[in-house]
Amino acid sequence: MIKVCSLFSGSSGNCIFVSYKDTAILIDAGVSGRRIEAALANIGESFDKIAGIFITHEHSDHICGAGILSRRHNVPLYANSKTWAAMRPNLGKIKKEFVRYAELGESVTVGDITLKPFPIPHDAACPVGYNIFINDKKLTIATDIGHMDEELLSNMENSEMVLLESNHDVEMLKTGRYPWPLKQRIMGDKGHLCNNTAGEVVAHLAKCGTKKFLLGHLSKENNFPELAYQTVCNALIDIKINPEKDIYLEVALRDKASNIMYI
Repeated sequence: MIKVCSLFSGSSGNCIFVSYKDTAILIDAGVSGRRIEAALANIGESFDKIAGIFITHEHSDHICGAGILSRRHNVPLYANSKTWAAMRPNLGKIKKEFVRYAELGESVTVGDITLKPFPIPHDAACPVGYNIFINDKKLTIATDIGHMDEELLSNMENSEMVLLESNHDVEMLKTGRYPWPLKQRIMGDKGHLCNNTAGEVVAHLAKCGTKKFLLGHLSKENNFPELAYQTVCNALIDIKINPEKDIYLEVALRDKASNIMYI
């Protein structure tokens, strides 16, 4: 049984737990090491089981706990070479044997889990999402997405579960207190995905057969969990998919672990 849990998700920090049999990994470590350790304990897991931390990109809300966790637990960090170059100054000293590479288009296997990074449009050195392959099942983690395109959509199709960004409500962002340059960045082609687009993507993937969804990386200032959830529900209802019966849909929260998803 595959076990998936979003420990933290949002602009203040991101960390996702995935396990199968005796192998477990984290996708990102964007809060303190102690908070991640405590979150794992709260879902009945120990960091001793973690075989690797896979980084999506170098922004602090994805890496701030990675260096200390690697040193404290002797755990390897995986990222592509451009991301390594961008994040290395902010990690502290990492043992050479724990510097691992997961380049675009190449698969990396850790225990019973295989990961393959794919490109996402975001304002970082070489940001990625991850396809995770376990037995004959595929899971997808995709956040920090400036815009959706056919290549990105194809990487998410045929997944059993997708964690997808639903960062902001466009009208809340436009009328909110952020300075205009920041608003432009968030709404730009390398910014973040809005609720409406997330709804369109979830509807498409659900129509193609994906049954489990987590909405992640919500903005604290420009979104509400209830709004993101309802926007996506409306998109599903429009294509005659019942979000309460036909699929599983949950919002991954900023400071609280999601329900554990079993696949």
